[in-house]
Amino acid sequence: MDLLNTLVDKGLRGESPTRAEALAVLATSDDDVLDVVAAAGRVRRRWFGRRVKLNYLVNLKSGLCPEDCGYCSQRLGSKSEILKYSWLKPDQAAAAAEAGVAGGAKRVCLVASGRGPTDRDVDRVSKTIAAIKEQNEDVEICACLGLLSDGQAARLRDAGADAYNHNLNTSEATYGDITTTHTYADRVSTVQQAQSAGMSACSGLIAGMGERDEDLVDVVFSLRELNPDSVPVNFLIPIEGTPLAGDWNLTPQRCLRILAMVRFVCPDVEVRLAGGREIHLRTMQPLALHLANSIFLGDYLTTEGQSGKDDLDMIADAGFEVEGTDTRTLPAHRADALAAAGGGCGSHGAEGGGCGPCGDAHEAPVADTEPLVEPAAEPVAVAAGESHADLVAVRRRGAGTELPPNA
Repeated sequence: MDLLNTLVDKGLRGESPTRAEALAVLATSDDDVLDVVAAAGRVRRRWFGRRVKLNYLVNLKSGLCPEDCGYCSQRLGSKSEILKYSWLKPDQAAAAAEAGVAGGAKRVCLVASGRGPTDRDVDRVSKTIAAIKEQNEDVEICACLGLLSDGQAARLRDAGADAYNHNLNTSEATYGDITTTHTYADRVSTVQQAQSAGMSACSGLIAGMGERDEDLVDVVFSLRELNPDSVPVNFLIPIEGTPLAGDWNLTPQRCLRILAMVRFVCPDVEVRLAGGREIHLRTMQPLALHLANSIFLGDYLTTEGQSGKDDLDMIADAGFEVEGTDTRTLPAHRADALAAAGGGCGSHGAEGGGCGPCGDAHEAPVADTEPLVEPAAEPVAVAAGESHADLVAVRRRGAGTELPPNA
């Protein structure tokens, strides 16, 4: 297929496709999905070999969020029967993180519900970072605390946070359809604050919220322009008690095409297979490892994932290997660029340096070309997938409970 040959050639050079080419990836048929995976897999192997980076989530504060994000079980007015608790103490959070590190996680993601942290909250998280790094000096710490105020990013960086996560989630044009209590611009500003403070930026998307192909391409190209180091790709988990509980719009083939499109647009960035992979990819999860070079180990914030042992077995059975703390995640040119800017994300291999950015903020834009496939007069609707609500399990173990975590 000429399209795939073109995309592979660009990806191997570290170049982005045009918007038309990205749309064409999403428009390929289920019959072609293995060809698409194979092509994007070549790009993934060019920059990341067969390594898989493991990340581990610790939910520091769960539920009771004042924001109204329609996809979130912790949202204002949520009727989801999730765990609700206030801030974990630093030793509790460190114990939860230790389970993930013991399972092979290279990065620990500290997440707290809410619009954004108060200065007192930043102090709490700073103490938690210190407690974790006292036990595991080499582990990367990524904070995800919502919208940042002036000076907070620098304080987190000074406390030892290597990265900050704040997802764009969907295109700017459709953002108001899923959230009304803050804006798309608020999210962009927070990512930029993290970058300015020298932290590694982590920002991604959620697919499956009824968006069009054009919206998916819009948000991924916006992410490339924003220049994060890692891009988590989440697939909507339709949790009972949220406005999107009935939205089952994804198939395994659709998820693979989305991941391939992200890989082609950001060929040499850490693409993370994130929430929802178990319920939407199901038995086709191993194929996604040919596209993403990073996954979350074990459970998510309010829902349970497959067991950590099954994650590790899947990686090994598919012929991949877990990335160690002595191996740098991103290619040298990315790591060196971030190191030169005074940033880093804790991945210091034999070659030195930390993780570098996704794309080059000063790169000349790629000229658009004629579409490689004829666009439909109207956006092509994705056939609603069969509900797999039976696979959605609310988390009842780990942080905030007396039960051991899944790692």
